[in-house]
Amino acid sequence: MTILIKGARLVDPSQGLDETGDLLLKEGKIAALGGDLGTEAEEILDGRGLVAAPGLVDMHVHLRDPGLTYKEDVFTGCRAAAAGGVTSLLAMPNTKPPMDSPEGVQALLEKAASADAAVYTAACVTKGMKGEELTDLEALKAAGAIAISDDGVPVGSSRCLLEALGKAQKLGLTLTAHCEDMDLARGGKMNEGPVAEELGLPGIPAAAEDCGTAREIAAAASIDAAVHICHVSTKGSVALIRDAKARGVKVTAETCPHYLLLTEEALRSRDADYRMNPPLRTEADRLALLQGLQDGTIDAISTDHAPHSPEEKADFAGAPNGSIGMETSLAATLTALEGKLGLSQIIEKMSWTPARILGIPAGTLQVGQNADVVLFDPERKWVVDPEKLHGKSKNTPFKGMTLKGKVLVTIFRGRKVYDGREEIK
Repeated sequence: MTILIKGARLVDPSQGLDETGDLLLKEGKIAALGGDLGTEAEEILDGRGLVAAPGLVDMHVHLRDPGLTYKEDVFTGCRAAAAGGVTSLLAMPNTKPPMDSPEGVQALLEKAASADAAVYTAACVTKGMKGEELTDLEALKAAGAIAISDDGVPVGSSRCLLEALGKAQKLGLTLTAHCEDMDLARGGKMNEGPVAEELGLPGIPAAAEDCGTAREIAAAASIDAAVHICHVSTKGSVALIRDAKARGVKVTAETCPHYLLLTEEALRSRDADYRMNPPLRTEADRLALLQGLQDGTIDAISTDHAPHSPEEKADFAGAPNGSIGMETSLAATLTALEGKLGLSQIIEKMSWTPARILGIPAGTLQVGQNADVVLFDPERKWVVDPEKLHGKSKNTPFKGMTLKGKVLVTIFRGRKVYDGREEIK
């Protein structure tokens, strides 16, 4: 199958490319890009006024597969990914049972082989995610895991964390860390502060995240190992990561679109779709995250896509934490960062940089590489309607919001996996 995209704005940070031209995809690979490539192709897409960029790489996704597939599964999750321009994703291991065995890793990857995006998986750092005993990291890597994490909770034992950091370094695994002091966070439902007090809800202080971030950085620095900090939400964590980078610590970090567009004020609606962990914070935290993205402290933008059923989310105080995000990630980020980061910088943080952190073949339009492409209209505005989203769950914090930037076509390994052009006519 050959697909030719004509006259698009080609944006590829991996090559320092931002120019108008054509893009030819052939047999699942990038075949050529540049000026006028003619009209020889089985399908021609009109890219005039649109951006063609490398497919997005979401390095923080909860597919809920296995064991919790009433919320999401590999196939519905990847359909949502495709609708958001995501062509590669890292699945978190807090499944049921947890992804702590080679057999579990193999089963997930085999199931995902026919999905609409490249599914990579993180395996658990500790057995059962109990924070007490390391998993067999060598066997998990041999089975196909590319990262390790106990995401959902921090690694309970600092000794286990330190040992895992050292082993991950030797094995070439990325350790992605959920940073939280569980004692400080215990029982909390939202950010600690005046809004929580007014709503009568127990709060999670910023210190819970900051203390966790400080621990991970200190552990990594002590043995000169690399660590990736998940879903940064506080100004304190931004400052800690900035300082660590200045000292040469091998730390990378991500934040999520909901922390860039929303604050704790959204919780006044008493709608559990705005409850996630870490929680939405203050306006000062939001501004610090924007600054962290601008100055390079925060390397990547992920979604922490966390589907839950409508029944689960119906109880404001008792609902589980989490919101969906892959289908809205590009638009929400473009909206949040308009006038703050250039388009190439945004694509870099959503595609090329996460691919490099994970060490996967993605995030580029270089000739010979996988034909993973997102074609989008950066100017088109649209209103987020949860019922029109493509995953099983509808718990989006952006419902009813007008976002700027619409994915029109997603191509995965040379195959069109999403075509939204008819939906907007």
